[in-house]
Amino acid sequence: MVKQYILASDFDQTLSFNDSGALVAEIIGASGFDKKVAGLSQIHLVQQGAELAYLILHDPDFRKVRRDDLIAAGKLVRLKQNVGLFARLLDNLGDGYKFHFCVISAAPQEIVQSALEGIVPPERIFGTKFVYDDSTGEVQSIVRASAGWGKVAVLEEQRSKLHLSPDCVIYVGDGSSDLPVMMHVNQSDGLTIAVSENEFITRVAKRTVLSDNAMSVLVPVLEDVLRWDSTRIRSLFASQGLAVRDWDKRRTDTLSIHAFSESFEAAENRP
Repeated sequence: MVKQYILASDFDQTLSFNDSGALVAEIIGASGFDKKVAGLSQIHLVQQGAELAYLILHDPDFRKVRRDDLIAAGKLVRLKQNVGLFARLLDNLGDGYKFHFCVISAAPQEIVQSALEGIVPPERIFGTKFVYDDSTGEVQSIVRASAGWGKVAVLEEQRSKLHLSPDCVIYVGDGSSDLPVMMHVNQSDGLTIAVSENEFITRVAKRTVLSDNAMSVLVPVLEDVLRWDSTRIRSLFASQGLAVRDWDKRRTDTLSIHAFSESFEAAENRP
């Protein structure tokens, strides 16, 4: 019997160093992208992560975006080291385990497919899908935005297709937009992995691993799923020409402790 898992990963800041939206803004010459995203996030008008899709559909500066611009932005994305090796190893870890790797991102699907061309098959990439006007090339509408709870829907669709139990799900993400799917996976006893120090996500993720190399995500998978020890993990990395250095395993409690104010003490002591 082969034990099967689905490993789903976010894209921006998880497999890459870049923000897709900033690259699109640069290509079309639009200014103030960060400010616009911050404004949308502050009023909670759209799901976190879907700000770029909203701007492309509604903002005058971003209405000029065309499919070719998104593909060009994907070519500019700077991926983390060894993303290709990470994807290949997941398909060949052996030991009676099979991992189905897919990418679920709120970024436009064209960007993610362009950035991961030759690394991840396009049918394993689920980004925000647009409908384009045949005559102008302008974005008419959104078919699906894989952001927030939208990621949960995509993940569940793929899990059902593979006929996997909920505890055979692994999700990798970096920010607040990944919280809904991480909470969903945790509730079903799956494995969640944070790849940033974002305080909101590290509180929810079962494991956190920090590195500029995509291969680092294999460490919690090998430890928590395959039950490998550090010696065996180092041997696997060495077989791929990689040396594991500065492996600092730690759990940090961060506290802020203050003396009670007199007014607070008085309130606490009231009958």
